[in-house]
Amino acid sequence: MDKGRRKELIEMYKNRKPEMGVISYRCKATGNVFLGISKETRVDFNSNNFKLNAKLHPNKHLQELWNKYGADSFEMNVVKFLEYEEPGDDHTEELELLLEICLSEDPDAVKL
Repeated sequence: MDKGRRKELIEMYKNRKPEMGVISYRCKATGNVFLGISKETRVDFNSNNFKLNAKLHPNKHLQELWNKYGADSFEMNVVKFLEYEEPGDDHTEELELLLEICLSEDPDAVKL
């Protein structure tokens, strides 16, 4: 790959706008809801699913439900999306605020 093309690809990667927001895992069998922030939703779903399937997820309650009921018993979705302009900025604070709003809207939900 020539240097010009490589530089162009690096610039495109830096300027991409990944989907950010609050992700949810809801156990259909029990109704338990687990919410977490995500700076890249697709990547975080893949990461969490990998950890759950490997029985290595840090949230022990979620892991127990996953082991007992299986992946098919879970609904996974993005509860709220974060609207943002600058992809290079740190949006952690905004995501944490969005998570707190989601947790207050669903008192039975817990952090992922």
